Amino acid sequence: MHTHPFKLVTIIAEPVLESRLTSELRQLGATGWTVVEGRGEGSRGIHAADIPGVNIRIDSIVTPDVAERVVQHMATHYFAEYEVIAYVSDVAVIRSNKYVTQSRETR
Repeated sequence: MHTHPFKLVTIIAEPVLESRLTSELRQLGATGWTVVEGRGEGSRGIHAADIPGVNIRIDSIVTPDVAERVVQHMATHYFAEYEVIAYVSDVAVIRSNKYVTQSRETR
């Protein structure tokens, strides 16, 4: 089976940011995402359970250029002011057309 190289952008953030982040992902070129609630401990040693509520993890499979736009956007607009991390992983997908925004001419 033939696969295509893409990027998986993962954002871990405060739940209050979910709507804003997913809207911005769409604007930056993502075609979709998955949001899950989570708990854990970060580099500061604080357990999410010590803070009311849980974090969210947003995963989005995107092209390399969209991944670059997303992480740059996160660094510019979120890292200094919010408890947010983001990272990018290499993934191989089977149905690559699901992860690329079509131009108006091809819809």
